[in-house]
Amino acid sequence: MSIRVKINHHIKAAQLRVITDDGTNFGVISLETALTEAQNRGLDLIEISPAAVPPVAKIMDYGKYLYDEKKKQKTAKSKTHTTEVKIIQVKIGTGDHDLELKAKKVSEWLSEGNRVKIDLFLVGRSKYMDMNFLKERLERILKLVTVEYKMAQEVIKGPKGLTIYIEKK
Repeated sequence: MSIRVKINHHIKAAQLRVITDDGTNFGVISLETALTEAQNRGLDLIEISPAAVPPVAKIMDYGKYLYDEKKKQKTAKSKTHTTEVKIIQVKIGTGDHDLELKAKKVSEWLSEGNRVKIDLFLVGRSKYMDMNFLKERLERILKLVTVEYKMAQEVIKGPKGLTIYIEKK
């Protein structure tokens, strides 16, 4: 994860917009003038925005620049949150207390920002029961969820039962 930038004599642009590390703007000057100014200060000339017209260069210590860039990348990486899909499984005969416990866990996951997959696991003859009855059984746990949620996908009928995905509003 190295940062590739042009410094000092590796810069090819004839004209540069030059700023210093304390924010002073030199305006658009030639490459030779910018290099001379950087040498007088005992610092490096670093091309920070090569796509701009004219390219933007900064007079500062190269080591400090690399340190700042790595620090920026590290903070950006720490702020990203990946959404996980948490899975919870209920059956037709799951008791009310167990449903409350599972709904509490679902609420925790939703407040953390995760998606939740709720499976209504069907065995034997229960696979062939009335669809409205099965959906009502699935909604029993949804009524107990305390966090506001929205359905990411409608009810899906699979080989092992019904599945629903929910996420925080």
